[in-house]
Amino acid sequence: MRARASAFLRVAAAVMAVVLLVAPDGVAAQATARYDIVLRGGRVIDPETALDAVRDMGIVGSEIAAVSEEPLDGDVIVDVAGLVVAPGFIDLHAHGQTNRANEFQARDGVTTALELESGVADPAAFLAHRAGDAVLNFGATVSHMSARAWAVPGRTGLERARRAYENGAEAGERAVGRIASAARYDPVPPERHEALREALRAGLAGGGLGIGMAHQYYPGATREEILRVFQLAAEEEAVIFTHVRSMGVGAIQEVIADAVVTGAPLHIVHANSSSLWEIATVMDLVAGVRDRGFDVSTEAYPYTAASTGLQSAIFDPGWQDDLRIGYGDLQWQDTGERLTEASFRRYRASGGTVIIHMMRPEWIREALSREFVMVASDGMPYAPGAHPRSAGTFSRFLGRYVRDEGLVPLMEGLARITLMPARRLESMSSQMTRKGRIQTGADADITVFDPASIIDTATFEDDLSYSEGVAHVLVNGQFVVRDGENVPGARPGQAVVGKGGQPVN
Repeated sequence: MRARASAFLRVAAAVMAVVLLVAPDGVAAQATARYDIVLRGGRVIDPETALDAVRDMGIVGSEIAAVSEEPLDGDVIVDVAGLVVAPGFIDLHAHGQTNRANEFQARDGVTTALELESGVADPAAFLAHRAGDAVLNFGATVSHMSARAWAVPGRTGLERARRAYENGAEAGERAVGRIASAARYDPVPPERHEALREALRAGLAGGGLGIGMAHQYYPGATREEILRVFQLAAEEEAVIFTHVRSMGVGAIQEVIADAVVTGAPLHIVHANSSSLWEIATVMDLVAGVRDRGFDVSTEAYPYTAASTGLQSAIFDPGWQDDLRIGYGDLQWQDTGERLTEASFRRYRASGGTVIIHMMRPEWIREALSREFVMVASDGMPYAPGAHPRSAGTFSRFLGRYVRDEGLVPLMEGLARITLMPARRLESMSSQMTRKGRIQTGADADITVFDPASIIDTATFEDDLSYSEGVAHVLVNGQFVVRDGENVPGARPGQAVVGKGGQPVN
């Protein structure tokens, strides 16, 4: 209790110092306040207020307590002159929900990594399992695919998944994933739609940040089923994060139509790999519906290859025509080899991950040039040889597309990876109103980087490697990256909980 009181008094003193700054003697009052950590003399950029100036930043506990033109004093003072001090990067699309995956993302400037596309079977169990042992902030949607597993007659999964969670979150997801995969070609009959909706409601009540709907992976989902889920999302005011049912304009039109008809909030993941050669048309569709006031958003990642399981429905017969690629455009993650028809058949039978070389650089630029497009990694679970987006998405965006190509100004580029993702989730979690910003009272999720040197280093040919140019990363006021190196044992990540759930400590 004494420690809590002391922390409260320090926060109060710091806040009072900032308030007094408007008075003639306010500068002196702020100068006498003492902070846990001071980031001294950095170029502070806050996309919400458009602040771009040299400032000292004072941190008390897990919050930003001061952003000052005058020097601040603290227990730990870090000279960040010449570096950008930005809100921590928020990744809406991170499949790597382990601390090893988090370590690579931390070196890429990420402070919050969320599993929103696929979601998880049981958000409450997932959040509880990671609580107290996470490098980065974490959270997830409830998985539509998993909910289908126990809505299809004769199949169950929720209780089995909960039991499996006792052996770890990954074990739980694998257990229900096997059940859901077995039902991927089965439609949910209309008489079971309410059971599906109830399963999704349970996930939202368990802290899900919306509904993850990756229905290209379960082609049995009918258009009626998808519409019914959109209707539920509208009733619950829950965002749907969707990987659409196929590549191109038609699949995008389906989910936009459902969003317009029902009023459900919609986020279309990885528009680049879902649109391919039709990316310009898809961007026009999203822009048009947004201009007319509908709550539709999207994202892209800055790489020309995708990655997924070779056993998935994406590679059912006809995939070459659908994707306009051949066997040699597939790269086996584990060895880096390009596939042949023989190796394709062998690996598909055993299962595993491929990197899919199917996009052109101009398609990526088309997506990233649109002011409403956020950046998210679609980062894969950590594995040797994994897609480089798992380690370098944000540094690549800032280094190649913002700095080197000048595709967007730095302020706008930072908004795409901080403020815009935070705002996308504010209706689902009040916690996000304190993220994506450098302001007094905001969470001390902070990324400090060198704008002249930030860049990704991971490639398609080698194992994952850390990005360069990220000097310091703080999560909830604690360093997870210090002087360009991961901080061993740092586990300050907190659960980001949907509005239906309970706080997780």
